[in-house]
Amino acid sequence: MNKVQLSAEIAKRAGLTRKDAEAAVTAMGQVVAESLKAGEKVQIVGFGAFEVKHRPPRKARNPKTGEEIEIGERRSAVFKPGKNLKEAVE
Repeated sequence: MNKVQLSAEIAKRAGLTRKDAEAAVTAMGQVVAESLKAGEKVQIVGFGAFEVKHRPPRKARNPKTGEEIEIGERRSAVFKPGKNLKEAVE
């Protein structure tokens, strides 16, 4: 399912126009991204939680040359599904 299909389904279920639903989906994505950038955890009860994990620097190998390279530290967004979502998928 892509963004357009998701917006259409939300519009149908919530009784919104497709344009309003698409604006809501876009706004949600922006709010989640801004919150994660600010270091906040975003938790939606029954759905799951988005948070930022710190990845320390590590050594790896270039598969083409076998040369050892250094991968710097970074922050990565992760999603942990909630209990209701896990049960719905099983």
